[in-house]
Amino acid sequence: QVQLVESGGGLVQAGGSLRLSCAASGRTFSSYSMGWFRQAPGKEREFVSAITSSGGDTYYKTSVQGRFTISRDNAKKTVYLQMNSLKSEDTGVYYCAAKRTPGVYSSPPYDYWGQGTQVTVSS
Repeated sequence: QVQLVESGGGLVQAGGSLRLSCAASGRTFSSYSMGWFRQAPGKEREFVSAITSSGGDTYYKTSVQGRFTISRDNAKKTVYLQMNSLKSEDTGVYYCAAKRTPGVYSSPPYDYWGQGTQVTVSS
């Protein structure tokens, strides 16, 4: 089965930056579209960003557009989320996800999920 392992979360001050990584194993990484979701306490899990299998197209939640950048390195089987100008409302557990079928990236279903990494932004 595909395994996804996130890393790079932590505590930062508002206005700071953080880069999340998601390393994949178990299957051919280059065939999957990849997404990032997050969940704040008491809220539903929400879409943050996604990237197609080739890396040719990217998608973002409106509130992170211009601040976050998703990228991937298929040779390293890793997807990244560079987060700049962080705000308190960006706080949450960030999850990496992979899907086999292209077309809809902003919502589940995704086929595989990582365990999540905590991002805390202090004001």
